[in-house]
Amino acid sequence: MSAKADILSRIRAARPDVTFDSPSDAYAIPRDYLRSPSVPEGIVDLFCERVADYKARVERVPAAGVPAAIAAALTTLGAQRVGVADGLPEEWRAALVASGVDVVTEHPGAALDIDALQALDAVVTGSAVAIAETGTIVLDGGATSGRRALTLVPDTHLCIVSVDDIVDGVPAALARLSPTRPLTWISGPSATSDIELQRVEGVHGPRTLHVLVVDPSGD
Repeated sequence: MSAKADILSRIRAARPDVTFDSPSDAYAIPRDYLRSPSVPEGIVDLFCERVADYKARVERVPAAGVPAAIAAALTTLGAQRVGVADGLPEEWRAALVASGVDVVTEHPGAALDIDALQALDAVVTGSAVAIAETGTIVLDGGATSGRRALTLVPDTHLCIVSVDDIVDGVPAALARLSPTRPLTWISGPSATSDIELQRVEGVHGPRTLHVLVVDPSGD
């Protein structure tokens, strides 16, 4: 008898009141938990508030103002060499070039090496989904999110979040995400308090997180 068979045999002996003839019945898990509140009003405001609580900078901008907001933010941050994912919208990329920064695009199949990543002052990406309740941004390694290393090595991350991608809680976010994707969950700048409870930023990722929350229907 294998170890697995032995374990299952003991479980059956310990629970004679349970029938294990049908695995689908034996291991059925109820999925009736709350996935979304009945009135998700104010989730954009809540998301912005929670992100700011993490000591990240948050701006709300209309869709037409995104290129100018990106250029202004990078100027404020003093970023001169900026990395972007291949799928970043062309108008956003053009705004970077127009602002005078050196744009480094990471193309599929041509990943930047560690030296090139460390030479970047900042990285600009989109996002897959954002969670209002926790102030979390999720990247999925897609065309606008970029490769995980691209967003973890540079010291500054400028992330664009559409209000259409903001959901109330984690269950709603998971429903939008693929478990086969390399998901990165971001709740503020990288920080730890492991040593004597003193907060240290930039240990496991970007020290600075700047979020642009975009309303596609805005003027």
